[in-house]
Amino acid sequence: MKDQRMRLVLLTCLALFSLPAAAQTHRAGVFDYYVLALSWSPTWCALEGDARHAAQCESSADTGWVLHGLWPQYHRGWPQDCTSAHAPPTRGMTRAMADIMGNAGLAWHQWNKHGVCSGLPAAGYYALSRAAYDRLNRPDVFRKLSKPVRLPAKVVEDAFLKANPGLEPDMLTITCRAGRIQEARLCLSRDLAPVPCGADVVRDCSLRDALFDPIR
Repeated sequence: MKDQRMRLVLLTCLALFSLPAAAQTHRAGVFDYYVLALSWSPTWCALEGDARHAAQCESSADTGWVLHGLWPQYHRGWPQDCTSAHAPPTRGMTRAMADIMGNAGLAWHQWNKHGVCSGLPAAGYYALSRAAYDRLNRPDVFRKLSKPVRLPAKVVEDAFLKANPGLEPDMLTITCRAGRIQEARLCLSRDLAPVPCGADVVRDCSLRDALFDPIR
């Protein structure tokens, strides 16, 4: 019984000591750099969007690389779901982001999870996200595909590096999901200059035959 009480006291103390650190990791505006995440829309459509009858998955949408989000990041780990002093975005703000994000729902979700940690008001966060998206050259070669191909993820990375002089391999990573090319993620400073990614971000997909669908 005595051992159980001591164990309970120890666990309680550990929990109390951990609270300040946990709170600090979720302070709005406290982070080291951004991750700009671009999703290959045909992959998202094949895995999720088609089942949702998403507008961005229709052939008339002509959607390729879309903005998944601009994420505040630590050198190791990331904040999310911070308490923000700013008002949430209006429906007009989220609808205005649909042209590069695919839909207003994603814009709303990204604000609630990541934008609140930027320390910016919603309009400022969306404006910065759009600026980051516009600054990155998205390789034209992928828009020319007429049928699905299988390729190493490094081919996609090399295409981004070629299209964006000044980028280095440790500033960009390509991710896969369910055997498909999923995203390109670029690491940026607060003023959107490319910077090296943290060790937990720069983990390239190792597949040599990842499926890459063409734009619909």
